[in-house]
Amino acid sequence: EWASGYFAASVFPILTPLGLDTSHPFPFISNLSLNLLVTLHYPGDPELLLARVKVPVGAGIPRFLAVGPNRFVGLEDVMAQNLDLLFPGMEVESCAQFRVTRNAVTEREEEEAEDLLELIEIELRERRFAPIVRLQVERTMSAFLRGKLAAELSLDEQRDVFEAVGMLGQRDLMELVALDLPELHDPPHAPAQPVDLSADRSIFHSIRDVRSLLVHHPYESFQQSVERFLREAATDPKVRAIKMTLYRTSKDSQVIKHLIQAASAGKQVAVVLELKARFDEEANIRWATRMERAGIHVTYGVVGLKTHCKTILVVRQDYDGLRRYAHLATGNYHAGTARLYTDLGIFTCDDAIGRDLTELFNYLTTGFKPKRKYSKLLPAPKNLKPALLDKIEREIAHQEAGGKGVLQWKVNAIEDVDIAKALYRASQKGVQIDLVVRDTCRLRPGLPGISDNIRVISIVGRFLEHARIFYFHNGGKPEYYIGSADVMQRNLERRVEVLTPIEDARLQQELRLFLDMQLGDQRGAWDMFPDGSYVQRGGSAQAKHAQQQMIERTERRLREATRLKRRKVRGIAKRKLR
Repeated sequence: EWASGYFAASVFPILTPLGLDTSHPFPFISNLSLNLLVTLHYPGDPELLLARVKVPVGAGIPRFLAVGPNRFVGLEDVMAQNLDLLFPGMEVESCAQFRVTRNAVTEREEEEAEDLLELIEIELRERRFAPIVRLQVERTMSAFLRGKLAAELSLDEQRDVFEAVGMLGQRDLMELVALDLPELHDPPHAPAQPVDLSADRSIFHSIRDVRSLLVHHPYESFQQSVERFLREAATDPKVRAIKMTLYRTSKDSQVIKHLIQAASAGKQVAVVLELKARFDEEANIRWATRMERAGIHVTYGVVGLKTHCKTILVVRQDYDGLRRYAHLATGNYHAGTARLYTDLGIFTCDDAIGRDLTELFNYLTTGFKPKRKYSKLLPAPKNLKPALLDKIEREIAHQEAGGKGVLQWKVNAIEDVDIAKALYRASQKGVQIDLVVRDTCRLRPGLPGISDNIRVISIVGRFLEHARIFYFHNGGKPEYYIGSADVMQRNLERRVEVLTPIEDARLQQELRLFLDMQLGDQRGAWDMFPDGSYVQRGGSAQAKHAQQQMIERTERRLREATRLKRRKVRGIAKRKLR
């Protein structure tokens, strides 16, 4: 009763039902909007009439209406129950939901564009009217109405129409996440201060002391590592230049705030901003304009390639000359996703990596393609895929020579055909292959004679697994790489990506421990079977999720580091007393 009253007072006045007949052209259906398709007739007249009513979610009206303590009803269901207000005196035969998905790819030829930013703005305007590529319908919709909708929308009924499983627009359930129901939430988690980055020392001194250090988000704080790196770079009078790639960042980005602060202080600041980061184009255009006004050199990467790598290069005047400090990561410079996604980053002042990164930035800011050489980094699209194929062949060679061939990868997706074929061949030669793949995986494990030595698992938990790690046994001389690239053709051939080696034995041990946790997870791991299906592992009640193990380990490391620091301070104080 309350919901019907709310509908009459707050929803009904803004609705516009549209008849669908020869005198009313089929209306424009906006991307991912929720709609009701209503069939009705006049009393005593069997002729069926059609109408479309858009569910006005987002116009200050929530998708879910509270009808009691922690009880909700969907706005579309309330509308369906009150159609008599929209169509008084008529008899409703059926009411079913549908929505369309429009193509998000409306790319034009970049090579012919005089202004890339203006081109992207045009593409964004065109996206609203892009072709429809999918029609989703409620299960109760009749075959006749599905065909009718498909015909009106110029779609192939067999190929383009999908019956929804459950409710349409499940993303709207995020409205309910803020409910005060602690028993349905994970325990609160606060990212820890990175152990190797002392809060009372310059971050540059901390990096220089150990040459390279890893941070692991969200277990370790993004604010106290990446944002701090940029904040200190912006205010440190010894810093001469900052160069950075940006793919996605947060709405109130502290990252960009620090870059603007650095430019205002007279430092050389250059940002390679990817304007075509899907669905973040408008935000990136706004950031580009703001940074350019602040005096930052903003470029948009290489024509025809998306810049997807995550890199920062800081040039600082140290006591012994200019030194390059770098950060290379698997995830975006986005404070929001750094709390939700698991990602890795390395801070390093390794000379070779610094030189390689300088070479990469020169490529990104000019687009020129001389014979660039990289001594340690593996950038795509030129170097990365051949390097991965060579390293797979090397594991095969070790196996055939009587040694042990092993590779373990943790990625978001494996889709590239050439890599998949190489992995199948390696398995057939006896190489042991462990793959932790969050999303799409072209390979099928356990196929007799084809992939007997391949294992594929996926980790599902409170955080989205996003880090990329590549491990090669290499005849007992292990190689580890982390970076931005997934094993997909688009990443390897049409994007600028970077993998960086992790050479420090201490950091390799960290990655080894992390991979072992994931591969041995008995709570959050799902094993892929030869038919492509997944089955969750049935661990004991005492088994802990790999993500929970990482939370607890990070907290233990911080407590131990704090204890040792306090002991050291007390020791210094005692010596002074003597």
